[in-house]
Amino acid sequence: MNDIICPNCKKAFKVDEAGFADILKQVRDHQFEEELKTRMVIAEREKDSAVKLAEANLKNALQVHISKKDNEIAELKARAERALTEQVMKKDAEIATMKSAIENAELDKKLKISEAVKLIEKERDDLLNAVNSKELEKQVLETTLKDKFQAELKSKEEIIKIKDEEIAFRKDMKLKLSTKMVGETLEQHCEIEFNKLRATAFPKAYFEKDNDSKTGSKGDYIYKETDDDGNEIISIMFEMKNEVDETTTKKKNEDFLKELDKDRIEKKCEYAVLVSLLESDSELYNTGIVDVAHKFPKMYVVRPQFFIPIITLLRNAAMNSLKYKAELATMKNQNIDITNFEDNINSFKEGFARNYEMASKKFKIAIDEIDKTIDHLQKTKDALLSSENNLRLANNKAEDLTIKKLTRGNPTMSAKFDELSKGIDSGDDGVEDDF
Repeated sequence: MNDIICPNCKKAFKVDEAGFADILKQVRDHQFEEELKTRMVIAEREKDSAVKLAEANLKNALQVHISKKDNEIAELKARAERALTEQVMKKDAEIATMKSAIENAELDKKLKISEAVKLIEKERDDLLNAVNSKELEKQVLETTLKDKFQAELKSKEEIIKIKDEEIAFRKDMKLKLSTKMVGETLEQHCEIEFNKLRATAFPKAYFEKDNDSKTGSKGDYIYKETDDDGNEIISIMFEMKNEVDETTTKKKNEDFLKELDKDRIEKKCEYAVLVSLLESDSELYNTGIVDVAHKFPKMYVVRPQFFIPIITLLRNAAMNSLKYKAELATMKNQNIDITNFEDNINSFKEGFARNYEMASKKFKIAIDEIDKTIDHLQKTKDALLSSENNLRLANNKAEDLTIKKLTRGNPTMSAKFDELSKGIDSGDDGVEDDF
């Protein structure tokens, strides 16, 4: 038993060892909880400080970049304004010079008007005479043009008549020739028609038979044309198909489109054209030029009389495309400064985004480390609580330990303690004091 003095009422009271141990445990638990709460508060403050510091650093970096770019933009604006001011001043000087020249010209004009009036009156009379003469010339010219137009109209009618006769001749020839001969004749016809205009209309064009069958198939003719710098303007793969009316197996134009598209791709041609006399009764194909791009890209089906027109149309379209490409290149060169400015802005955005991402990663790592510290402190607390509980259980076991429990099932120790008990009963003070 121990005497304990209450710090409030100053009264003494007795507490045994178990009570003292319980009071001591309460004091330790209270102190530990207070210390743990203090450390948790400190850790939370450190976490908030780290977060605020990271945010402040990020804001400062952003402000520096924005300020730098604002300065650059302001400098560019100042340069532009100075250049504009100089141009305005220059234009004002030119305007003043022109005004002075205009005033001088007005004075000269007033002086010369009186002199010019007489000359104008004289010229008026001369012009009236000339007008009368021109009227006579106009009438003669109208008569001449009418006669020329009538002659040209008659010539066109004769050409149409010749074409009709040629069509009738071709139809008659188609009935008389075999399928192979008709096809070869169509190829020869197209080649002859092209060669008639090669020297004048297509001096730099390549138009030859396709003899390359390495891939297993080939077209009939390949047309290619390049500009003075060697750049390709247009390329066309041609296939010529025809058959006589008496042929037992009738073919359709669609039967050859897939193979023609394959040949176009393998020979790296831009367009594909099927020159065909198949399906002679078809209203669709008899219109002349049929665009079949809905089935195969950049592909046309034409009748033989439109062989040269299709080349001309595609070639003119390609030439216009080259013109637009050149204009686009010129505009691009004129706008190079704007492009560079946009590239600089995009580079700044990408750099800023990259720095922001890196700062966010560092911020997340700091938060994770703080969470790990809190988790480590929690584990330490749990370990201390578990240790204290084990100590309490050990203390309870020690208090519950008795002589009977120690000697139970041990005859030797029971006999020794019995002898010791008898000695105590006989009055052996030394043994009793030791016990």
